[in-house]
Amino acid sequence: MLPTALIYFHDVARTGSITEAAAVQHVSASAISRQIGSLERSAGVPLFVRHPRGMTLTDAGRLLLAHARRAEAEGESLVQELRDSEKRHQRVITVASSEGLARCRVPEAIARFTMDHQDVNFHLDVVSSENATRMVIEGQADIAAVYALGPQRDVAVEFSVPAPACAVAAKGHPLTVGETVTLTELCRYPLALPSPGITQRELFDIAVQMENLHPRIALSTDHASPALEFARSGAGATLLSQLVVHPKRETDLKFMTVEHPVFHQRQGQIQTLAGRRKPAILTAFSQALAESLSAS
Repeated sequence: MLPTALIYFHDVARTGSITEAAAVQHVSASAISRQIGSLERSAGVPLFVRHPRGMTLTDAGRLLLAHARRAEAEGESLVQELRDSEKRHQRVITVASSEGLARCRVPEAIARFTMDHQDVNFHLDVVSSENATRMVIEGQADIAAVYALGPQRDVAVEFSVPAPACAVAAKGHPLTVGETVTLTELCRYPLALPSPGITQRELFDIAVQMENLHPRIALSTDHASPALEFARSGAGATLLSQLVVHPKRETDLKFMTVEHPVFHQRQGQIQTLAGRRKPAILTAFSQALAESLSAS
């Protein structure tokens, strides 16, 4: 439902090339160029910086792209609602979630929601938190459940909850004598940690550099389950948020607060596209997901 000029603009912004955008739209490059020029004249500011090998957005262009994405998402939502008003279609909510939150919190919310909403189905994409946010911004997902270190650009944070890193070890391990551990104590044992680039690992790396510690990272993994099994074996410990597990499960493991301020910066967030008119069903699911993340 976007105007032609915005469609062409969106494709040039995505590909960085008028030629590639023209190939996607099956029109001539001159047609794309005319529409971009018309948009820039209407706006009174350049939307792109022209380079010899491509085009990049100006600040004004980024604002227009955010508007185009919101308009596209709202148009798709409106079309679906119009169709639903004519006949009982199964509605689909696309959820993008980090692996940790997708382990139990997100599927539990989905399961409870579908029991009360028989006409709603879900598609769940398990990706990195960064990619989940990107999918919401680009209209590939309706809602995201992620870990983040603060407010994110171009998304609305519908709900947030503290998600500090906890040290996790098998009950009976020397680390589990108290409710807290220091970073120095934790680094005396082999560790299973998230791979570099994941926020939990970034915070850990910052903390050990601050304290001049040299931990043995016995296992790096993109998934929570191997790290939990490593801890369960008694070979060492791992760092995970309690949001990764069901509050009443994993009874053979102990979660302990790590006494270092760095580990309290992270949040679990529910994100939607900023400025988008959200359908009532998406608002209702957002509330159900917030309840799941709040469970203790």
